[in-house]
Amino acid sequence: MKIKLIVIILVFSYNLIFSQCNGRYMDEIFSSVTTTTVNYSDQLQYQDSFHEMDIYTPVGDTVKNRPLIIFIHGGSYLGGSKAEIDCIDFCEHFAKKGYVTASVNYRLSANQLNFVLYEEEQYLTVWNSVADVKAAIRYFRKDYSNGNNYGIDQNTIFVGGSSAGAVTAVHLAYINNVSDLPNTSSPNGTNIQTLVNNSGGLEGDVGNSGFSSEISAVINFSGAINTTNWIEVQEQPIVSVHGTADQTIDFNCAPGLGIPTVLNLCGSSEIHNQANNIGLLNDLLVFDGGDHDWFQSGNADSRFIQALNFVSSFIYPLLSCNQIAISSNLESSNYKKKLVQKTNLLGQKNGCSNTMSLFYYNDGTVEKRILVN
Repeated sequence: MKIKLIVIILVFSYNLIFSQCNGRYMDEIFSSVTTTTVNYSDQLQYQDSFHEMDIYTPVGDTVKNRPLIIFIHGGSYLGGSKAEIDCIDFCEHFAKKGYVTASVNYRLSANQLNFVLYEEEQYLTVWNSVADVKAAIRYFRKDYSNGNNYGIDQNTIFVGGSSAGAVTAVHLAYINNVSDLPNTSSPNGTNIQTLVNNSGGLEGDVGNSGFSSEISAVINFSGAINTTNWIEVQEQPIVSVHGTADQTIDFNCAPGLGIPTVLNLCGSSEIHNQANNIGLLNDLLVFDGGDHDWFQSGNADSRFIQALNFVSSFIYPLLSCNQIAISSNLESSNYKKKLVQKTNLLGQKNGCSNTMSLFYYNDGTVEKRILVN
């Protein structure tokens, strides 16, 4: 999924920098969270447990424009649920920092033997999970347009997961067209693109149509992608955590689950090589000698805590309270940007530093300038 090309400059919004981001999102500032379970599809055929999600919000919070993280469980597309311990610990951790978080269920393989043996079942299963999570994203934007009951910032939505959930998140982000998928027939004669088109195409048929499923970045815990060339310039930033001795989803490239009949998956090493080659914002935490189990016990494993902090540091600068996109319209000859006031970093008008000051403009933006002689 490509994002629109906009100009990002080192400019901060006055209202945001001194309110929303002050003390939020880096540290746990709330002691407890509340959980609400919903079905995220508005289609009758999907009113089932596979289309439920748990939404976590911090108790006592009054902010109404909070970034959202949707987290997807693992289980090799054969099992697992939103109640996995890593999902709960992840969602509670970030909700206590002030985020809204959600742990989602999604459709699993309908036939475990066929999933292991046949490519079309593997592609369709992954694509169904992508369609489900896209519907969950649209659920929040639909709710935003109907009163924003969960208090999200609809322009700051992150998607991530562990294992199969990370595979879903990565493919959701970087497959932009059905035509990206193989235009070939499986051993039983079924065309992969036809399968996906018959299941609702790029956005799926799970509901909440009319709303965007775009995301701001990807969080990848031991996931992978079928083809790294799907990751292109100007796409979503990605942060990953992976063990080098992972035998379920290879750190480099290998058939999934270590089974020759399963699709080839390129893990975090190859994902980040591609991201580096094209200049895509990314970061990778590597557990040398680590297998596929580092996240499975949640907070009980110190590596999981390390991963949470690593992700937090990566996505924090991407929050809307830390940067503002300025439309090119502001640069037109008809627009007159005027300086309103100048202060030091504490907002004091009479305490300007000789080396660093904040410049406030009539368009509501603030520039941090380092002054040199």
